Amino acid sequence: MSNCEYDPNYLAQLRDFARDTVRAAAVRIRAQRAEIIGSDGLAAHTQTKSSAVDPVTEVDQSTERFIAESIQSQRPGDGIFGEEGAFVASETGVTWIVDPIDGTVNFLYGIEEFAVSMGAAIDGEIVAGAVINVARETLYSAALGQGATVEFADGQVRELACRTETDPSLALVATGFGYAAGRRQAQAQLLTSMLPSVRGIRRMGAAALDLCRVAEGSIDAYYEHGINPWDFAAGAIVAAEAGAVVRHPGLQKLSTEGEITWVCGGKLAPSFQQLLASKGALTPLRG
Repeated sequence: MSNCEYDPNYLAQLRDFARDTVRAAAVRIRAQRAEIIGSDGLAAHTQTKSSAVDPVTEVDQSTERFIAESIQSQRPGDGIFGEEGAFVASETGVTWIVDPIDGTVNFLYGIEEFAVSMGAAIDGEIVAGAVINVARETLYSAALGQGATVEFADGQVRELACRTETDPSLALVATGFGYAAGRRQAQAQLLTSMLPSVRGIRRMGAAALDLCRVAEGSIDAYYEHGINPWDFAAGAIVAAEAGAVVRHPGLQKLSTEGEITWVCGGKLAPSFQQLLASKGALTPLRG
């Protein structure tokens, strides 16, 4: 199905459902976090996944169950692809790519940079999504061809537009690091190569929010190797609808492939891509 065949009203419905669901999930997360901290602490409710520095909490898992149940009750037949293992094959052509808490380490440490991310794909194309900064209650959302917005905790809403910088040396760039030691070392080496060629580097710790920051113009660009579809799905449509160029490996490849995702303002894209290529950054980091 080509872009022109998508019903705008239908895409808006997907966006609004994502928006409502992540907002409700954020309310639950804030309440659960406060309850756990007030009892026996987050450490007692945390395990590890791919490595000792890759945590997952009971809040991640219960949030994904809540989102999956919301999808199944309100949009029966839609597919689900969640970070914590939720998987339902799609009967409608729509699949929801879900990260219940993007930035779990920040969540554990109380750093206000963690999010719920929920993107909708039709036949492999991301068409709508929403990302909410849970602690700050800042909600980003978009639908294909309909622009992107941010809604603040006080109810104010504004349209998003990425920055128009053209020179990488004047660009503020965000990035992130994986959990495997070998890849982290390779990413650190790339970072030291990139740093002299850009205005500065920021590491916030939540890929979905980094994509939204490109959309809102608080950074110029973002790159990272080896992130998963649930990390970028919703943020990708938000950034694209705000005028960014978005390059990702697609929804079928996982972090183990080590491929790069990069996003920046449209006017910066040609020179930023050249910069990445000159540093060898377009090659997968499989460490």
